[in-house]
Amino acid sequence: MAVYTHLGTEQLAELIAAYNVGDLVSAKGIAEGVSNSNWLVETETGRFILTMYERRIDTDDLPFFLGLLDHLSGKGCPVPRTIHDRNGAAWREIDGKAVALIEFLPGVSPTLPDPEQARAAGRALAQIHLAARDFPRTRANDLAPANTLAILRDCGQHALGSIDPALPETVEWGAELVEQWPDELPGSVIHSDLFADNVLMLGNKVTGLIDFYFACNDMMAYDLAVTHAAWSFDRTGERYDAAIGKALVDGYTDVRALEESEREHLPLLAQGACLRFVASRAQDWIDTPADALVTRKDPMEFVRRWQFYAREGTAVFA
Repeated sequence: MAVYTHLGTEQLAELIAAYNVGDLVSAKGIAEGVSNSNWLVETETGRFILTMYERRIDTDDLPFFLGLLDHLSGKGCPVPRTIHDRNGAAWREIDGKAVALIEFLPGVSPTLPDPEQARAAGRALAQIHLAARDFPRTRANDLAPANTLAILRDCGQHALGSIDPALPETVEWGAELVEQWPDELPGSVIHSDLFADNVLMLGNKVTGLIDFYFACNDMMAYDLAVTHAAWSFDRTGERYDAAIGKALVDGYTDVRALEESEREHLPLLAQGACLRFVASRAQDWIDTPADALVTRKDPMEFVRRWQFYAREGTAVFA
């Protein structure tokens, strides 16, 4: 369960009392998530998500993340708003850790999304890109290809090879990719991590985009490429689902047309997305103790995606 810090009933009740949401009725830890502690909180007025930021989140970034939720929600995007406390603060501290209360949105994440769901997700992604273009805060992408290549290099050839003999070769691929990386494509604030488990749906309708804690300013087409790599393959990365991939791009362009230069660069951008997840998974694999009760994610699942995009090129996005 993704609850790293225990909060007693008295602490939770005192925290909730700082908000104008009524008294605490119940709180239950949420199993999803790997970086933060999360609870589903019910009060006299409704349901909310309580998040305690445990790691990988710099509290200096919270005004960006939480302000972005309010900005997008205020523009009608399916994004949960931040619940501000009675003093207007978007987050508070408990024992030196930041906590935020977030609006609860209905829906479930699709385990095996169909093309109509993918199309709806593409539309929602384009919607937040357009809505975020006038968001006043900025945040650099600290997981851009040059950064993730550095993470991969820091893992070391021997350690990478211990995961899979083919993995060390990705360092050279990453170096070539960084040299070719564009920086002139249209930008906005991007989600940067829109896997299916970060999308809530009821049927074919998107009811919520969640977990914006990798959001940053970057190229919109790169965000589409990240989502394409996350949605369009089976878990192993061995089988590409063309119907899902096409529906996702079609849904996006229903709302925002892609420039020709964006379409031309999508295969390279998708390879950059794969580099990111190869690096983060390799780092987590190496850093996770062998006896830890955690299922490590195989970086080779994104190496296979990377090879697919390199091999197929623009035909994937035609």
